[in-house]
Amino acid sequence: MSSLPSTVEPYWRDSVSLPSFPKLDADISADVAVIGGGISGITTAYLLSAQGARVALLEADRLLNGTTGHTTAKITAQHDLVYDEFLNHFGAEKARLYYDACMDALQFIRRTIEEQQIDCDFCEQDAYIYTMSSSSFQKLVKEWEAYERLGIDGAFVESIPLPLPVAAAVVMKRQAQFHPLKYLAKLVDSITQAGSAIYEHTPAADIEQGKRMTVITRDKKRVECDHVAVCSHFPFYDGGFYFSRMYAERSYVLGVTITEPYPGGMYLSADEPKRSIRSAAAGSDTLILIGGENHKTGQGVPTMRHYEALSSFASQLFTVNDIRYRWSAQDLTTLDKVPYIGPMTAGTPNIYVATGYRKWGMTNGTVAGMLLSDLILDRDNRYRDLYSPSRFYADPSMKQFFTTNLDVAKHLLEGKIEPVVRRPQDLTHGEGAVVSVNGKRAGAYKDEAGVLHVVDTTCTHMGCELEWNSGDRTWDCPCHGSRFSIDGDVIEGPAKQPLARIELDDAK
Repeated sequence: MSSLPSTVEPYWRDSVSLPSFPKLDADISADVAVIGGGISGITTAYLLSAQGARVALLEADRLLNGTTGHTTAKITAQHDLVYDEFLNHFGAEKARLYYDACMDALQFIRRTIEEQQIDCDFCEQDAYIYTMSSSSFQKLVKEWEAYERLGIDGAFVESIPLPLPVAAAVVMKRQAQFHPLKYLAKLVDSITQAGSAIYEHTPAADIEQGKRMTVITRDKKRVECDHVAVCSHFPFYDGGFYFSRMYAERSYVLGVTITEPYPGGMYLSADEPKRSIRSAAAGSDTLILIGGENHKTGQGVPTMRHYEALSSFASQLFTVNDIRYRWSAQDLTTLDKVPYIGPMTAGTPNIYVATGYRKWGMTNGTVAGMLLSDLILDRDNRYRDLYSPSRFYADPSMKQFFTTNLDVAKHLLEGKIEPVVRRPQDLTHGEGAVVSVNGKRAGAYKDEAGVLHVVDTTCTHMGCELEWNSGDRTWDCPCHGSRFSIDGDVIEGPAKQPLARIELDDAK
C-alpha cells in the first residue's frame, strides 16, 4: 500500500496560482458587502458586479482556501439518495424544483465557461449512485422511481464501468466535473475588472443595522452598504440561531495515480462508509479522487484512520502508483437537507445568508449566487421559497432539530467529565492530545522541533470541550463544528474568538 503524504494539501490549490488581495485598512462604502471568498461569495459578487453594483468582498483568510478549495468538484444534481425523501417530505413540485435549481446551476457554469473561454477541465460525466449490498437495493429502487416520477434524465442499471460487484446503480445523465479554482479565478478577475473590490485577511465580526447596513471587521474597519450577503460557510453573523439548525461533518479525499485507464464517470456509494470516485486532469497524468469516510466533526475514530481506510479502498479498486494528495473538508447539513439561501430572518430583509450545502457546494453554491443576486437586485426567482431560511417542515425538521441538539448536549456533558491523565511533556514529536495542566483539561501539540503548543480546550462558542484531529492537526468541536489551529486561532465557525493559550515554564 502506498504511503500517505505528510502534508494536508488539496490538489486544486496546489495546481493553480491565485491572485492575492490587500487587507482592508480603511472605512469604505459599497452597494453590497459580500462576506466569504468561496464559490457562493464569488458567484454572488460576479453577478452583482456584472449588473453595475459596487461590491466589497471580504474574505477572512485567502480566497478559495475553505470548503470550496477542498471539494471533490462534482457539478451534479445527484446529491445522494434524496429525491424519494424529498417527494415524501415536500411533494413533487418542490422535489422537482430542487433538481431544476441544480441543473440551472450546471448550465450557468457551462455557459459562463463558454462565454468567458475558461480553461478549467470542464467535461460532462454521468453520475452514479451504486450499492454492493442487498440492504440498500430497495432504497435505489425507490430513488429510481422518484427519478421517473420527477422526469429526471437517468437510468436504473445492474452494473457500472468501475470493477465493483454492484447489486444496482441509479445513473443521472449529463452531469459534469471541472477544476473549480481555475473556473473561479476567472470570475475573480471579472469582479475586479468591473470595479468591485476584494479584501483578504479581513474577518467580518459584526453587522450594525440602520438606514444602511455597516459590516464591522475584526480590526474595527467599517463597510457601509445597502445589502450584506453572508456567504462565509457558517454564518459569521448568526441572527437566526443557525448553530442549532445545522450540524457539521468532515469527509476525506485522496488524490492517487493508477496504472489502468480510468473508465469515466462520477460515483458515490449508497452504502456506509461512503465512497466517492472521480478523475481529474493533472498535467499529463490522470488523478483519481477517492473520497468519503464522513463523520460528525470532533467525533469518531482518530482521523488518520479515515485516510488509511480510503487508501485501502483505492488499492482494492485500482493498481495505485502513488498517493499524491490528501485533504479533508467540512460541510454543514440543514434540518431538512435543503440549503438555507435568502434573507437571514424575516426581520432582516437586507441581510442574506447562504449555508448548509451538505457536501454539494458546486451546484448549491452557484444556486446561492444566482438567487442572492436576484434578491438583492429585486428580481423574481422561482427558487426563493424552496431555499428560504425561514421555512420549517414539521417532518423532518422537528425530529432532526431534537436529534441534533440532544447530540450537542451529550457531547457537552461528556467533555466536562472525561478523565485526563496525560501531561504535555508525555507527547512525542508530531503528537497532539488532551492533557492535564495544573489539574485542568487542556490541549497540547508537540511539533517536530519539540516545541509545545498548549491551549484551553473549551470552545469559545458555547463551552463544549474540543477533541484533537490528528489527520489535520486541529482542535475540533463535537457540538457545533468550530475548528481551531494548534495555537488556538479560529479556522471554522461558529466560534469567533480564539482559544486561550497556556504558557508552560518548560515549553520544550
